[in-house]
Amino acid sequence: MTQINLPMPSRRPQDTPPARLEAGSTDWAALMDRLNALLRLRTTPVAMKLFETVEEMEAVPKIRRPKAIHTTDQIVAQAARIGFTMGITNDDLVGPQCGAVIGLHPRDEQWLSGDRMAGVWFADQEQASLHQHAMDTVPDGIYQAMAVSPVSSGRLDPPDVVLIYATPAQSILMINGLQWAGYKKFEWSCVGESSCADSWGRALARREPSMSIPCYAERRYGGVLEDELLLALPPEYLPGMLDGLDALSRNGFRYPIPQYGIQSDARAGLGASYG
Repeated sequence: MTQINLPMPSRRPQDTPPARLEAGSTDWAALMDRLNALLRLRTTPVAMKLFETVEEMEAVPKIRRPKAIHTTDQIVAQAARIGFTMGITNDDLVGPQCGAVIGLHPRDEQWLSGDRMAGVWFADQEQASLHQHAMDTVPDGIYQAMAVSPVSSGRLDPPDVVLIYATPAQSILMINGLQWAGYKKFEWSCVGESSCADSWGRALARREPSMSIPCYAERRYGGVLEDELLLALPPEYLPGMLDGLDALSRNGFRYPIPQYGIQSDARAGLGASYG
């Protein structure tokens, strides 16, 4: 038998993440105008930033503080659905589950036990504890506050991550845009309930694009629509993703994706799209 030796792929640009953006170096409104022109998003993209002190968070222009106890989903939604700039500490959140994902509450023994979810979301405490251990979270003990704001406002410059709610069709095009140059296979996670750990938790902790299926709590309390997915990504990935979306658009791959017809002869369409 003849052995075929395939060449090893060369190092890809995305193996080395893009350099972080510096404050004052980015026109956030222009980036969001490009994104909306390409994808016609229904929901405002959100900037999220962590702060080591409460005073730093409270210095953000036009910051609002909640007057009630909320979930993090609700805080994010007030930026995405209403356009508010919101700042919180762990005391503003309903429980440790929300705070731990963004590093405002410790992943202590009680939190890791999953006792509050046993028999509710999982069959027993062992399953609940496995879930807690599986979650991607920001290391605790570093940050004291968090803020969210529409990306286009530029008030969180630069944000730690950008959150983009989108339909599945818009989401796959964003993935295609990220893969246009420096191809990388994306492999994401799904912890089930508390899937904010798969989106902003994972993106904050790993500094890489992370997509999730928003969970029950995000939809019930955060106003996430039934047909929305969530892409969370460090902002330095945005310019490359937009360049990729532009290139795909010039090649005819645009949103909304036109239906070709399930009984039409596929050869003409495939010939134009795939050669």
